[in-house]
Amino acid sequence: MQPTAGSSTAETAPAAFYFDLVSPLAYLAAEQILHVLPGPAEWQPVLARELSGGREEREKERETTERMCREKALRTDIARWADELGLQRLRWPSPYPFDSTLAMRAATYAKSIGRTVGFAQAAFRQAFAGGRSLEEPDNVLIAAAACEMHPAAVLRGAELASVQAQLSAATRAAAKAGVSELPAVRIGERVFQGESSLSDAAAHMGEAMRAAQTDATVSAPGGILPLTPPRAR
Repeated sequence: MQPTAGSSTAETAPAAFYFDLVSPLAYLAAEQILHVLPGPAEWQPVLARELSGGREEREKERETTERMCREKALRTDIARWADELGLQRLRWPSPYPFDSTLAMRAATYAKSIGRTVGFAQAAFRQAFAGGRSLEEPDNVLIAAAACEMHPAAVLRGAELASVQAQLSAATRAAAKAGVSELPAVRIGERVFQGESSLSDAAAHMGEAMRAAQTDATVSAPGGILPLTPPRAR
């Protein structure tokens, strides 16, 4: 997938990883991103079904149907990719796709207390390694317990109007930034999305960081390398 146009450079621009816990491709990306991306990225929960923004309902429904059909066709490939990554055998939750609203509100609450990554990884594994639907509150709470989030606090947090508003606002902001499918990685104003999002983003970030290091070497007095090369956020 080609990135959207942008002028920010990766060495100074913030990076973000957009995910919805209903997406198996986002699950595969989540299992790799900490090792593949050469710089850190903020994990941002968003609702995939609302990324169409202000488009007509009929068009959004058509795109959702097409995306579901495409993911069903990709099931064999997704399972193979999981095996190649050394992950547990991929198990599809029933029903699939499930309604991820509760899980994504819980992920947004987890973000507010600094536990986005731990919760998201545990929840993804519940869904696609354990084959458990995150539409069921008990399965969401098992994921929460895995990263030491109290079940009662998670349920209360997921129902907070402020948490629901944060999730909606993050989804709108992602759509405005150019995100239309998941997983997606944004580096500054550039967005990489779909199956190749992580590898494309990693290559872009790595190139920008190498260029920044070269620039820093040239500009340093006497051409001496700085002790710590700049890293993307």
